[in-house]
Amino acid sequence: MDHSAEAQRTDLMTITRFVLNEQSKHPDSRGDFSILLSHIVLGCKFVCSAVSKAGLAKLIGLAGDTNVQGEEQKKLDVLSNDVFVKALVSSGRTSILVSEEDEQATFVDPSKRGKYCVVFDPLDGSSNIDCGVSIGTIFGIYMLKGDHEPTIEDVLQPGKNMLAAGYCMYGSSCTLVISTGNGVNGFTLDPSLGEFILTHPDIKIPKKGKIYSVNEGNAKNWDAPTAKYVEKCKFPQDGSSPKSLRYIGSMVADVHRTLLYGGIFLYPGDKKSPNGKLRVLYEVFPMSFLLEQAGGQAFTGKIRALDLVPSKLHERSPIFLGSFDDVEDIKALYAAEAKG
Repeated sequence: MDHSAEAQRTDLMTITRFVLNEQSKHPDSRGDFSILLSHIVLGCKFVCSAVSKAGLAKLIGLAGDTNVQGEEQKKLDVLSNDVFVKALVSSGRTSILVSEEDEQATFVDPSKRGKYCVVFDPLDGSSNIDCGVSIGTIFGIYMLKGDHEPTIEDVLQPGKNMLAAGYCMYGSSCTLVISTGNGVNGFTLDPSLGEFILTHPDIKIPKKGKIYSVNEGNAKNWDAPTAKYVEKCKFPQDGSSPKSLRYIGSMVADVHRTLLYGGIFLYPGDKKSPNGKLRVLYEVFPMSFLLEQAGGQAFTGKIRALDLVPSKLHERSPIFLGSFDDVEDIKALYAAEAKG
């Protein structure tokens, strides 16, 4: 047995160690935020395990309506939602939870209340489960404003007020990407240790990318700036090479690739869906927060995405996010149309 190699394995930057290191930079910290993050991490591990067994569960009869004990078997997205709601409530650090799965916000019982509000999509891209495409959990964390009875207004804040945001992608490996407002770091789950290990420290998105990512099936309904931009990607007039198209249709996977390789991800509004399809609180904001922290940009077609003030929980918005220069190009096209 190679003891030096084994010893090396224990000198890893785990997510727990990383969060505690960050906490030590704030001498007045009581560790509440670290506890909240550890509960989110636990939820991600649980869902990762459930997702990897999803295909088998069907095969061995676990995904029917009821199992042998007479318990109803839940669909994976509903199960994921239950897991995160329970993990967040039991942390004792949250006041309000907003989930893509629940129409109303969940207000935590006063005995278990804390000072944070968490917005999340427990399983984004869940329609892709059956074909093995990467799916994920997206989350954002706000601090409760002032010392008062929590209200829905506490979560209807612009994205720039978020304390932290992240996503966990369940794909060929289980990857957790997170920012607490101080850069972006990526962790990969080591199944043999059951720990997330820092594998992508201080992620920076390339200033310009070679990939564009959009559902071209909606092209006939696009507005002029989006149509012009995509045309420019395919038929550049400046002698540069055309961009490659990559579109998975699972936001976590598409944004993850954009973050690592650069380029632009677009989900514009169109004639059919003037506000696009993506929800502001738990899809647009967390991803925009991460992209800005990594040196990219996020734009709604009108304003910086993180400046948007949502008026309702499940509000939608168009979004263009990615490499700084690529988003500048689309901003220029919208500015030209506005002058028009």
